[in-house]
Amino acid sequence: MTDRAVTGAGTDSPGKSSWHVAVLGGGAWGTALALAMLRAGHAVRLFARDPEIVTAIARGENPRYLPGIAIVPGIEATSDIEAALAGADCVLAVTPAQALRATLAAARDHMPPGIPLVLCAKGIERDTGALLSAIAAEILPRNPVAALSGPSFASDVARGLPTAVVVAAGDETLAADLAARFSAENLRCYSSDDLIGVEIGGALKNVFAIAAGAVTGAGLGASAQAAMVTRGFVELRRIGAAFGARPETLMGLSGLGDLLLTCSSAQSRNFAYGLALGQGKALAGLPLAEGVPTAAIAARIAAERNIDTPIIAAVAAILDGTITIGQAVTALMTRPLKTETND
Repeated sequence: MTDRAVTGAGTDSPGKSSWHVAVLGGGAWGTALALAMLRAGHAVRLFARDPEIVTAIARGENPRYLPGIAIVPGIEATSDIEAALAGADCVLAVTPAQALRATLAAARDHMPPGIPLVLCAKGIERDTGALLSAIAAEILPRNPVAALSGPSFASDVARGLPTAVVVAAGDETLAADLAARFSAENLRCYSSDDLIGVEIGGALKNVFAIAAGAVTGAGLGASAQAAMVTRGFVELRRIGAAFGARPETLMGLSGLGDLLLTCSSAQSRNFAYGLALGQGKALAGLPLAEGVPTAAIAARIAAERNIDTPIIAAVAAILDGTITIGQAVTALMTRPLKTETND
């Protein structure tokens, strides 16, 4: 099944009542999605571990993560996860991928059974190689799982700029319902039943964004960056196929679309991390780049499954200090010549 566009949202959609949406995560993306849910007509509670974030949002701002962007009234922020989840009709998990297991474990005893959990982080668990949907199914087996992904910067969504995303779930009906409820003016949601494909695209694009940033930072030129992104997409499709992702999903918003966005702008934390890496700058203190832990586990998965992913392997090796960027480029450029393939 291909992605379907869904229009209408919240109280404006026929038969769609307002929900209580709980957002777990007070960072840039969590705050932006809380604003998006508010625009879609829902009541929103946001859980943030840091009381300073809760206080800031109550003042109408989140200067640590979204400086200069006004937070309109209506979001109820709290550092009490039980209070955030009480009476929720839907939960958006927006904590970093490597912290998802701990967040869901903390939510488990307070999570209303049967309500959908929507994964909004992108990554693969470093220690286990598990996709985020597998973690959710393990910890919250009574809650259906979906994922929201696509080419979207938090600052754009927070400002209400036009953005298109995908909401995916194994249950096609659930995916379409969530997409309808989340859609609002300037937020267009498509639905998909290829949950695995959407997760793979979202996770691996971060690795290639680091590579794109490093190429730019090292001054290797636009031609090298274009080659890297194109061949990176081939590797994404190879791993996606191994996991059962559909090719059309990876060609869509959550695959190619997200890849193009994050590989072309320093607004992307992963691109910015790669840029600093390529320029030889200090990496300490940079915003969290999910592609760093994902690169290592993706390289391991590819090696275990005998999937040819030289760019992913190179990024992982650069990040762990095994090789330099120059050595990686030399190795990639001197690989045996062969016919181009997109398989």
